Amino acid sequence: MDKYIKLVTENPYVLRIILVVVGVIIILAVKKLIRSRLSKYVKDDNNFYRSKKAINAAGYLFILLLISIIYRESLGALNVFFGIAGVGIAFALQEVIVSIAGWITILFTDIYKSGDRVLLGGIKGDVIDVGVLRTTIMEIGGWVESDLYNGRIVRIANSFVFKEPVYNYSADFPFLWDEIKVPIQYGSNYTLAREIIYDAAHEVVGVYSHEAKKQWDIMVRKFLIENASTDPMVNIIANDNWVEFTLRYVVDYKKRAGVKDQLFTKILDKVENSSGQVEFASATFALTKIPPLEVKVKK
Repeated sequence: MDKYIKLVTENPYVLRIILVVVGVIIILAVKKLIRSRLSKYVKDDNNFYRSKKAINAAGYLFILLLISIIYRESLGALNVFFGIAGVGIAFALQEVIVSIAGWITILFTDIYKSGDRVLLGGIKGDVIDVGVLRTTIMEIGGWVESDLYNGRIVRIANSFVFKEPVYNYSADFPFLWDEIKVPIQYGSNYTLAREIIYDAAHEVVGVYSHEAKKQWDIMVRKFLIENASTDPMVNIIANDNWVEFTLRYVVDYKKRAGVKDQLFTKILDKVENSSGQVEFASATFALTKIPPLEVKVKK
């Protein structure tokens, strides 16, 4: 036993290794303890996720700091080597460096966060994780109609935040303007048709209008942007085939598909109960006049 103690105390390399191992174990144990207690104090899912990420990053930072302190004498001799090698490494890993810079930008700005719906690098979906090098997205759309998950998970380099526009559907204003078009036959009661569409809109999306108005007022105070109406609007145009009613409304960014289904269901029911005053139009053709025909029969 004395032999091993003497080996540790007299050999600085062994002593440093032991100090590093013990220090890393203590840091990892403290990090695990903090994460286990975190759920008791942080109830919001987004804050809980960001707190876990911050604790992991802090743990790795303390480990690097511990190693640099213990081996500070040895690191001095490597400065020249690191300086020369750093130029080549920076050139070879420029995409990695830009991705790390993108990660830092994402963490400390409002570009997007976990849970946001974004269009990034040509991929549309919900952000489920923001890593040091890549952002993980649960994709929506593709071969699936409307805003529904297709089951494909996509990982996009964080460097894209500097290369392409980032479309965020839920950052400061978690609502979208959407619209549906309703074709009505010529000769219908257009006033009643407008009322039917308005009534359906207020029944389905009326609750979103009031909440969106509050959020939009905050947007007006925060950004240089004009005030906009969040109430449902119905516009009408006449074309060659029918009278087209367009309903424009505000909806929660995650409920577009369901809201469209509810709106069309309400409108269909109300039109069918209009006693024929309002009729849907379709792409049909009516033959209004037959030209005269002359038939000559030769014997």
